[in-house]
Amino acid sequence: MIRVTVMYPKQDGGTFNYDYYMKNHMQIVKDKIGAALKKIEVGKGLGAPGGAPETYVTVANLYFDSVESFEGAFGPNAEAIMGDVPNFTNLQPVVQLEEVLLG
Repeated sequence: MIRVTVMYPKQDGGTFNYDYYMKNHMQIVKDKIGAALKKIEVGKGLGAPGGAPETYVTVANLYFDSVESFEGAFGPNAEAIMGDVPNFTNLQPVVQLEEVLLG
């Protein structure tokens, strides 16, 4: 199984509309990617140990059976999915593909 982690780094002047993200953007992702998407987790940054501010305002984890499954589902829909990002944030997402070793 692989996980695609999408992280939105905290930045001065950064905005993030959680209402739009949860109600609209996540639905677009689900509709466009379809059955290839096995699970989604979304976390809202609260802070770091010792009272430090969060590094990322939001982190989303999307799970797929394989890199090929992700690429086959995301590739044809990348423009629609990524084109929606300015509707909820002015932050540039950082994306990482990971092999799930324990979970």
